[in-house]
Amino acid sequence: MNNEVYAAAMAAISDIQNLTNDRIEALTKGHGMTNIGAMCAANAIATDLFRGANIQLTDEDNGTLEIDHVLEKGIEAAKEAGANPANAALFAATICYFAGSNAQAGVPAGNRKLGALARMIAGADRTGVISVPTPKSNNKVSGFAAVQAIYNAMAEGKLTRIDGRKLPLGVAGGPLYGHNTLGEDIGFPEVSMNAARIGTEAMMNAYWGCGISASPVISAIFGTAAALEIVHPDAFVGEEYGGFFDVNSAYLAGKAACEAAGIPEKLHMRGTGEEYDSARVIGDLGVIIKDIGAPTVIGMMSFGEMLCAFQESVQIGAGFSGGPIMPPLGHMTADSIIALRALIKFKGDVEKASEIIAEVKKNEWLDPEIAAVALNTIARKTEQVRRGPVTRTMILGTEGVRSAAVFRRAQKTYEGLKAGKSVDEIVMELDRERQTTVETRAASMLGAMTGHEVKIEIKKLVGGARRDHPFTNSYYGFDTDADVDLTVDGTTFELRGLGQNVIPDAVFNDKKDLLEIIPLAAIPICELQLSGHSIINITVPAAVAAAMKVLEPKEAAKLAEKGAKAGTAAIPGGREKALAVAKLALRIMSSMEAA
Repeated sequence: MNNEVYAAAMAAISDIQNLTNDRIEALTKGHGMTNIGAMCAANAIATDLFRGANIQLTDEDNGTLEIDHVLEKGIEAAKEAGANPANAALFAATICYFAGSNAQAGVPAGNRKLGALARMIAGADRTGVISVPTPKSNNKVSGFAAVQAIYNAMAEGKLTRIDGRKLPLGVAGGPLYGHNTLGEDIGFPEVSMNAARIGTEAMMNAYWGCGISASPVISAIFGTAAALEIVHPDAFVGEEYGGFFDVNSAYLAGKAACEAAGIPEKLHMRGTGEEYDSARVIGDLGVIIKDIGAPTVIGMMSFGEMLCAFQESVQIGAGFSGGPIMPPLGHMTADSIIALRALIKFKGDVEKASEIIAEVKKNEWLDPEIAAVALNTIARKTEQVRRGPVTRTMILGTEGVRSAAVFRRAQKTYEGLKAGKSVDEIVMELDRERQTTVETRAASMLGAMTGHEVKIEIKKLVGGARRDHPFTNSYYGFDTDADVDLTVDGTTFELRGLGQNVIPDAVFNDKKDLLEIIPLAAIPICELQLSGHSIINITVPAAVAAAMKVLEPKEAAKLAEKGAKAGTAAIPGGREKALAVAKLALRIMSSMEAA
């Protein structure tokens, strides 16, 4: 047994590409997602940070600061992975912020903003919030909504009680306004808070109006950024709002935006438990976004995913890489921030920091094993472009689980084939095990969140819900026909045709009882629809069958994908990857036998 299992396991992990159906090579240099660029930037910035670099912005009378060089390293690393200048600037600035940089500092002659520094170093063009897109969440909007609403309110005199027509010569534009009662106590606070609130609400309405759920955190950041394009962005404010040097106009804008978006007063970092003042985070990120240039949609997606490092990510609508659903590998960015904060907590100790990654994966995902495998895959792919302490932490925190997962599948396949089972039958068993894990953990996690006793049973999961096409019939991820039985506090709901019947009916007929329980079914189904990010349930059994010489590699791969039709094979690509792994396993066996 040892030789066949060993050969199959080695073959399965020999090439990162063969662990996933996601197009991860496109993440490195091609026109694809940008998360590898973001993680490369994190590696570069963390490397300088733990060499003792000072990443604070100051108003000292120098042409450059040490953080300029750190930003340059991060931008260079992101560009190396294919990020364009504006995206590279966004990643470097945001990562430096989470590493402990301040977002703004200075007086007029030495005024420095983190986003502006990053943009200039990257060589990105200056633009306004009006041109910045939100991350894509099915559809997307842009900062235009916030800017338009704020300017409409401005024209109607709704931002401040101060009428600019009445300002005397010598007061307007000078310190008698800017550093006294009219500005600090009245004008700056009113414009900051009113504009941020109006901009945030407009962003939420824009999201809803194009038929998607609003992201509270992105709406708040955009509302804040649009407000800070107008108001003096680092103005002092009256003592009633907070201590001198502690609170400024950006903070007040962030606070108003958080209130408008329903963001809790405190946010907490996954793994480390560090507490953040939401108003300060949103204010600071608003300062960065207003100056950063024009990142692309995929750049903003990576930005949003970084915010999933907060425990409250689901509540604030940050993105998808904070769990409990495991998204496609192109979304995985949150763990780089978690790893960075863990490294800072443990003063660069990768061993200790990796334990935090391991615990996060273990406790916060519907399928902890597959989540660990997926993170290991994308971290290893990143290291093909730029290595560093962040990816080392993520790999070390998941390597044990990945190794055990591959070995268990290889051993199970070997024993099953010896007992007379077919490859597709074994793959079906593995996928049923995964479905049971997802059902059980989803019921437990969602039950704890809602305060109900929940049981979830997926009765059907096939393609072709509304299309009669060979492609959608073969790969259920594109037109999913799912039946789910939900039992909530002893009452069972039979949801038949979740995507094509239940959800449209509930949305268009405002069936509140259904709208309340649909998430309990949608979340586990979504987890399975995205299974293509990690395909060891397909590749490992095919490799074992080939190593045992039970089947030729081509037939082993074909049967392995067939067995995963209602599970791992949600999207195409598994058969080709399984074939490559099976051929390699056979080659390894030949070498072992000849040794």
